[in-house]
Amino acid sequence: MVTARGLVHAYGERRAVDGVDLSLAAGERVAVAGANGAGKSTLLRLVATLLRAQSGTLEVLGQEIPGATRAAREGIGYLAHDPLVYLDLTARQNLELYGDLYGIDDRDRRIDDLLGRVGLIGRAEDTVRTFSRGMAQRLALARMLLHRPRLLLLDEPHASLDARGAALLDDELAAATADGRGAIIVTHEVERVARVADRLVVLRAGRVVLDEPTAGLDPMAVRRRYEEVAS
Repeated sequence: MVTARGLVHAYGERRAVDGVDLSLAAGERVAVAGANGAGKSTLLRLVATLLRAQSGTLEVLGQEIPGATRAAREGIGYLAHDPLVYLDLTARQNLELYGDLYGIDDRDRRIDDLLGRVGLIGRAEDTVRTFSRGMAQRLALARMLLHRPRLLLLDEPHASLDARGAALLDDELAAATADGRGAIIVTHEVERVARVADRLVVLRAGRVVLDEPTAGLDPMAVRRRYEEVAS
């Protein structure tokens, strides 16, 4: 689903991503961790086709990037720090807008289903401005899933979610692997990795310093392995 080789992206003289190799197979969940400034979010934005690498090669969902960016984006669901929803629209109106942009045939039925799943069906006609941060993030989760993306890209997705939202997200990530979707999750919550990811990739100063499976590891073992290489 994702194949990156030697990716480089710099801000001025600083290489935020410095020769990164990364792969993601169908049905796989990869967690990307590292200290602040390690290059995690920049790497995710490269895979999301929101940034262009200055060197290296990138293929997303079988499409060469940047040559076939639009085709790749049709299969990507992206959840950023910012929920990327409109505050003065209702929850339903937000999803209707995105549904129209993606040309979803069963838009209204899909919206009702997702609003129910994220626990917002009772607030569907309220403007997002009245929502808590956690509720807005749950709406963003519904937005991400609306067009049934094959590839989920999530940047610190648990950070603003309440317990219900976090459990829903974990369930969606588990479902992704069951039906052959893939996910890349940027996270500071390394202990969660054992529950939500199959592999842990650790970045330090823009470079991969660890890429290992997490199968059979408990949360504290994952934390210790991360601390060995991250600093």
